[in-house]
Amino acid sequence: MKRITDIFLSVLLLLVLFPLLVLIALTVYLVIGKPVLYRQYRPGLNAKPFELVKFRTMRDMKDTEDCQLPDQYRMTFLGRLLRYTSLDELPELWNVLKGDMSMVGPRPLLEEYLPLYTPEQNRRHEVLPGVTGWAQVNGRNAISWDEKFQLDVWYVDNRSFLLDLKILFLTLGSIFRTGDVTQEGHVTMEKFRGSK
Repeated sequence: MKRITDIFLSVLLLLVLFPLLVLIALTVYLVIGKPVLYRQYRPGLNAKPFELVKFRTMRDMKDTEDCQLPDQYRMTFLGRLLRYTSLDELPELWNVLKGDMSMVGPRPLLEEYLPLYTPEQNRRHEVLPGVTGWAQVNGRNAISWDEKFQLDVWYVDNRSFLLDLKILFLTLGSIFRTGDVTQEGHVTMEKFRGSK
């Protein structure tokens, strides 16, 4: 049932939002440049890596020693707008259609975090990662990493079709609430360095 719902919603949203996707892609191309899409491998189900796609929000800027500048220097006004509205994540609908992701599940994080998880935190990989999730509608980046992982594991243990519907409904409301998109003093959230 979950997979059928994922396919139905991803196809429907890709068709309905196609003009918006084209407009965002064109704007990113004109303002930030090529490539329009940001691609990065993330751990999926059972921590198996998959290629996640999002709209690009940062410029590729480097210092005199050819090292990439910190995020706050590379982030553009357009990038902030896309992140605040979560429009940068719309290409992930393609990941859902492919079966790499689900509409609902723990958000796919960086591969470099894998060795830092406790066995309990690592349970977040027992399900497909999601475009939205229980942690996203309960604080997103305004809560700590430990709280986020507790919410992810709670979802793994309590997942159901009705819970997914509730999360999707709550996600619609959170789109208009931008206070939890970023952590104070960071472009998104500070890096996870392991639990104490």
